[in-house]
Amino acid sequence: MKPRFYTTLYFRVLVAIALGIAVGAAFPDVGVKLEILGTLFIRLVKLTIGPLIFCTIVTGIAGVSGMKQVGKAGGLAILYFELASTVALAIGLVVVNIVRPGAGMNITPTEADAQRVAGFLGKKASSIPVLDWIPDLSSRLVWVLGIAIVVAILLYIIGAPAKPVVRAVDRVGHFVFRVIALLMQLAPIGAFGAMAFTVGKYGIGTLAALGELMACFYATCLLFVFGVLGTVARIHGFSIFRFVRYIREELFIVLGTSSSEAVLPRMIVKLEKLGASKSVAGLVVPAGYSFNLDGTAIYVTMAALFVAQATNTPLDLTHQLELLGLAMLTSKGAAAVTGSGFVTVAATVEAFGTIPIPGLALILGIDRFMSEARALTNVVGNGVATLVVARWCGELDSERLARELGAQKQQESR
Repeated sequence: MKPRFYTTLYFRVLVAIALGIAVGAAFPDVGVKLEILGTLFIRLVKLTIGPLIFCTIVTGIAGVSGMKQVGKAGGLAILYFELASTVALAIGLVVVNIVRPGAGMNITPTEADAQRVAGFLGKKASSIPVLDWIPDLSSRLVWVLGIAIVVAILLYIIGAPAKPVVRAVDRVGHFVFRVIALLMQLAPIGAFGAMAFTVGKYGIGTLAALGELMACFYATCLLFVFGVLGTVARIHGFSIFRFVRYIREELFIVLGTSSSEAVLPRMIVKLEKLGASKSVAGLVVPAGYSFNLDGTAIYVTMAALFVAQATNTPLDLTHQLELLGLAMLTSKGAAAVTGSGFVTVAATVEAFGTIPIPGLALILGIDRFMSEARALTNVVGNGVATLVVARWCGELDSERLARELGAQKQQESR
């Protein structure tokens, strides 16, 4: 029996987002204090990501066919990540040159601006004491991925004697999935707290102040998702619109929490359900969260060029191509968490050396609002990447993919 709309998780998250906006706008001081709800939810989910990735990789690769595909899947994933990120960076560069949202602002950065930027970049990850008891494992995901691959290869080499170990790891993985399912019921609370904090701290007025840049960035993300990724999806036999609808619950959670990592475990489950093999989904999704952040890539070039335009810093085509090449390096390995996009832009601008770093204070106030678009684009991009790489490797059940996405369309038409 199809659940009623008002009982679904995404409806509850949507209501929580609306309530968070209302509380943050009406009671800013209260909204700022509610930061703990959003941060605590994300931190709890992150605790499960490491064990989940380890179990998924080990059970997927240690299988009979997994070992044969892991090298191919890894190589093709890297190829796809490079192509997609380069296109995302280029689109951001083209759009910001056409629209020129920073032109005419004539801003001269001050020492106070420099201090604001330095303060943001140097602040502690959290000002909430209770969170010190819950470790943040985001920066260690690549290490977990690497260790899991090594362990899986060793178990595969050992063969039959290692089967009991693989089965035990598989049981642990199923337990972790059940824990994640329970944690996801807290998603509305996390979304409420995160949205109340954002609106309470930065205010709705901040949106209007730099609305042209925000509108330009959101439009560019939509162009990339439904234009570029839509074309990629069509070539590989599925509709980007149906796929986005299929992962709408995850997208609403990301919208509320501004963190794509909050749905990493659920994305692995959804992609396996769509027909991607466990080994490919378990490898490509976590790797993509460090090396395939399409939304962050778009933001890096757009934000850097916006600051250059606003501060009247001349950049000819050669300089912009140099910036593009530099961003191809700095945008890799960025954490898929709130605030990482600004840090990546700052690293790019500092390494580039021509654009004044204090000028980044212009976008500091709206960075949090744009992190939702970055995170949403990252999630969709990694989902498409997984399905594409799975098809390239012959590890995608095309009939199951069509059936799942087709069933999604039938449910919505009733």
